Amino acid sequence: MDLGLKNKVAVITGGSDGIGRATAVLLAREGAKVVICARGQEKLDETAAHIRKEGGEVFAVQADVTSDADINRLFDETVKKYGGVDLLLNNAGLSQRGKFLEIDDKMWQIDIDIKVFGAIRCLRRAIPEMKKRGGGRIVNIAISSAKQPGAGSMPTSLSRAAGLVITKSLSKEYAPDNILVNAVCIGKIKSGQHDRRMVREKISPEKYYNDNSKDIPMARFGEAEEAASAIVFFMSSMGSYVTGSSLNLDGGTSGVL
Repeated sequence: MDLGLKNKVAVITGGSDGIGRATAVLLAREGAKVVICARGQEKLDETAAHIRKEGGEVFAVQADVTSDADINRLFDETVKKYGGVDLLLNNAGLSQRGKFLEIDDKMWQIDIDIKVFGAIRCLRRAIPEMKKRGGGRIVNIAISSAKQPGAGSMPTSLSRAAGLVITKSLSKEYAPDNILVNAVCIGKIKSGQHDRRMVREKISPEKYYNDNSKDIPMARFGEAEEAASAIVFFMSSMGSYVTGSSLNLDGGTSGVL
């Protein structure tokens, strides 16, 4: 099936690992020209090499979403190389949560700067480029607790809830420009952050996933490729009449639609 993604230019933040990497791989397989950014050059190079080995088109740019200069350079280089931007995945982030009275200003600022202002910086550059090309697709990564936050879920639930507000507001503002804006609210998805946690806690993957899957109705973690499939749906021709929507991708964990 032709998903209408051939030669589309896609910018993916947090594109070297997890959901970002899986999305980049899938888009490249569909013929998109993929631009991946992340802070770590080594992981970027590994992902780019993997995509090229599969025959895909990829451009890797080291960039930190908390730096306005880095984001401007990312989009300047993308436009110079490919002539514009059609697709944007705001994926960069980290999971920080704790008891409210134990969260200091620095933790709040880091979380909001990466997830909220990081997305804003990319959107300010991507939207004008999409308007020039007659439209585009934006997907913002959120989490299911952004809709139904539990105790001890901040700051990440708050910053991701802000991402849902951005999604809904921009979907209405830019629908006349054929720019569709949606969100995918993930639950527990296998990624590098979980791998690093296993190492810190000195626990085997089997025990880690078993212990942390007990509250998931489907009784397992999701795969990054499963998240990528949902993201690519929103970016493809199949999602041509969907904007301002959020999709729970959490194995049934969320209690709200």
